[in-house]
Amino acid sequence: MAKILLVEDSNTDLTFLQKTLQVLPHELITAKDGEDAEAKVAAQKVDLIVLDVIMPKKNGFQVCRTLKKDPRFQHIPIIITTSKTAESDKFWGERQGADEYLTKPLAPAELLATVKKYLK
Repeated sequence: MAKILLVEDSNTDLTFLQKTLQVLPHELITAKDGEDAEAKVAAQKVDLIVLDVIMPKKNGFQVCRTLKKDPRFQHIPIIITTSKTAESDKFWGERQGADEYLTKPLAPAELLATVKKYLK
């Protein structure tokens, strides 16, 4: 069973992520901000990260860049989820090392398919 870290500061969006992904046979853990996310990745074996961009303390781009530069964590797939829809934002997310960049509002089927793609 894989462990998926959901990093989201909005309770509404977090609930959506949990309800959408609970159909998968994986453990879901959560973090409310970038610093909490980095601490959880360092403390637990995480297999995939679903990462919001706009958050307090450290934004998702910063977290993605930090994790992808660290040899201990650079293998973990990161799916960025954000309301930032400009092509320049997507480009920046990819430059930080994101494996996927999904824009909100998320389609449940797309989210599930993307998660499954990285957990096969």
